[in-house]
Amino acid sequence: MPLKYSVIEIFTNEEARFDRKQVQEAVVEHVRGLKIAARCIVTRGVQGCYESGEIVSKKILDLSYNMPIKIEVVLPFPELETVLPEIEAIVTEGIIGIRHMDIHVHTASRHLFPRHLKVKDIMTFSPQTITPDTPIKEVAKTLLSSRFTGIPVVDYNKNPVGIVTQGDLIYRGQLPMRLGLLSVCDPETLSDSLEFLPEKPVEKIMSKPPVCIGEEQFATEAVELMISKNLKRLPVLNQDGVITGVLSRIDIFRTVMRESPDWEDFKCRQIRVKNLNTVSDIMRKDVQVVGPEASVEEVIRIIDSNDIQRVAVVDNDGFFMGLILDRDLLTAFSEKTCGIWSFFKSKLPSRDKEKQRQEVLQCVQSATAADVMNTDAVTVKEDTPLQTALELMTQKFLKQLPVIDAEGKFKGMISRDSLLKTAAAQ
Repeated sequence: MPLKYSVIEIFTNEEARFDRKQVQEAVVEHVRGLKIAARCIVTRGVQGCYESGEIVSKKILDLSYNMPIKIEVVLPFPELETVLPEIEAIVTEGIIGIRHMDIHVHTASRHLFPRHLKVKDIMTFSPQTITPDTPIKEVAKTLLSSRFTGIPVVDYNKNPVGIVTQGDLIYRGQLPMRLGLLSVCDPETLSDSLEFLPEKPVEKIMSKPPVCIGEEQFATEAVELMISKNLKRLPVLNQDGVITGVLSRIDIFRTVMRESPDWEDFKCRQIRVKNLNTVSDIMRKDVQVVGPEASVEEVIRIIDSNDIQRVAVVDNDGFFMGLILDRDLLTAFSEKTCGIWSFFKSKLPSRDKEKQRQEVLQCVQSATAADVMNTDAVTVKEDTPLQTALELMTQKFLKQLPVIDAEGKFKGMISRDSLLKTAAAQ
């Protein structure tokens, strides 16, 4: 059955303006912003004449200005009633016509990440920075109050000389645990953790030289660089080498959400959509699981040895019951004096580590996974479109998302890293 489409044909010229832009530029931007199944084509004529009697031609140099422009907007017929009045408002000079056509097939290729955007279009401007002589303790405090887990180090000319990440603080700066864990610790624990940080400047532990990206480079280049170097963020430089922004994974994901149309609506209109991946295409299946009766000691051991740093809890039939993160353990035992957090602060100096260890074991030996798991964990189904999963993870600041099948059985996990790699591959 043919698909009913309409074509809006616009005949205008190069001098026509709308909101200080050429009309053709304004129309293209407007159609793109609608996020509907529409295509726009602009054609520049080589010769023509206007109602005023004016003639333009490339044959004569003096008459080669103000060439005729034809704009065609092809869109599904149901969208015409909404779009046409908006187009009429933009075309300040010209002729607008409508014709209808039967479309045999409409196929669209889906890309998670828009290829026309530049780094400067999506970066976080005026990022917080530090200097090489900033004390490590101050850096940790700064990152604890930030949504980022890394910060650029610049000289007094704002040229980047390094970057300090959470990993630098842990492995070279003696930070006892992740920033996310410290943020949910009680004030006394937080104070103890910061007290033992070495009294030395951040230049002693920073990663250098920093991997940077130019603000005029395409955002797709930045994505490829982040993947190849296994980075979560990139300092952004202007043509003078001065830092003007930072590009993080969350900036990229928010851009995908802002720019992408509703691909599910396309499918409902019988449009063939290529590259429409679901979470089952990218999920990790090698995720550790435990039963509800598993001991907390076992859960801690798994989290401590696993790069995903979370454990799924399933029943005997594989149905998903909850999720356990390291911060869930801290929260669950926050009202007790057992010092569960000492499992995560092994680098701190201690006068009696063995006593601490025994205290922790005594506290957790009767606790089970069912006691500490988060039963309100956000999940997605195997057939969930990546766009939907990405929206959930971005809005709720989730780094991992459990995947279940139609019956509710646990199947795996997707991460920000896997989404970024998929965007780059497309």
